[in-house]
Amino acid sequence: MATLKVSSSVPSPSEDAEQLKTAFEGWGTNEDLIISILAHRSAEQRKLIRQTYHEVFGEDLLKSLDKELSSDFERAILLWTLEPGERDALLANEATKRWTSSNQVLMEVACTRTSTQLLHARQAYHARFKKSIEEDVAHHTTGDFRKLLVSLVSSYRYEGDEVNMTLAKQEAKLIHERIKDKHYSDEEVIRILSTRSKAQINATFNRYQDDHGEEILKSLEEGYGDDKFLELLRSTIQCLTRPELYFVDVLRSAINKTGTNEGALTRIVTTRAEIDLKVIGEEYQRRNSIPLEKAITKDTRGDYEKMLVALLGEDDA
Repeated sequence: MATLKVSSSVPSPSEDAEQLKTAFEGWGTNEDLIISILAHRSAEQRKLIRQTYHEVFGEDLLKSLDKELSSDFERAILLWTLEPGERDALLANEATKRWTSSNQVLMEVACTRTSTQLLHARQAYHARFKKSIEEDVAHHTTGDFRKLLVSLVSSYRYEGDEVNMTLAKQEAKLIHERIKDKHYSDEEVIRILSTRSKAQINATFNRYQDDHGEEILKSLEEGYGDDKFLELLRSTIQCLTRPELYFVDVLRSAINKTGTNEGALTRIVTTRAEIDLKVIGEEYQRRNSIPLEKAITKDTRGDYEKMLVALLGEDDA
């Protein structure tokens, strides 16, 4: 469930574009006005605002925002204002140029989007970067990481609910044998994770637990923390079966006493606010005994905090 709050009586794209132009003029930028508009418009409405802004003022709204804003607030606004496919393409491209946690971001984009959403991200990647996401991921990674990630970003899964229980039993047995032999990067394991529907994968791992007496993630705990590929494999399985648990883990790591990881926090809030951030927030509170909104407001400040709170649906608008 989404947390984004959109009023039933939204102004026209022309009115919103005019208001945004007003927010950029004068002695200082009106950040509150920008938040009140963009943080309460759907992806389709934001797209129309961008188109209208360009038609009326001959400027790219994203460039105007970039000129007027700064720091984490700017990042949150820009990611949010992008179309979802554009945003995922940008996140993936950035991940192919970094090393810290970048494989997790590539996996996250590949495994927590629908097949159509991932296709849109790949198309947006072509349009913006003049090459394929597969090409850059393959260049960025090596060995087992390359085998897994290129397969994941290339995927176009069946999205229906139908499952083959005979196949689930067979593949649960196969995966158990590979894990027992510590062949975590076996081609058959990667094939199953990158091609089967999420419903089929869930059926397979339910059968795994029934037949072998423990959850798949429990079976993969040995060596976890030292083995980066095993860590990525566990996250992949979590994203394909219980993505809200994966996002809670990312948020918990991003919001902690040693310092806030604004990059991860911004990414999760802006990519999930229109999808399942409410479910993620409920799970976060259940696991951490504090509402997600309170955890965020303890660790953030100023306009950045206001933007995140608005996307969580916790502001007064």
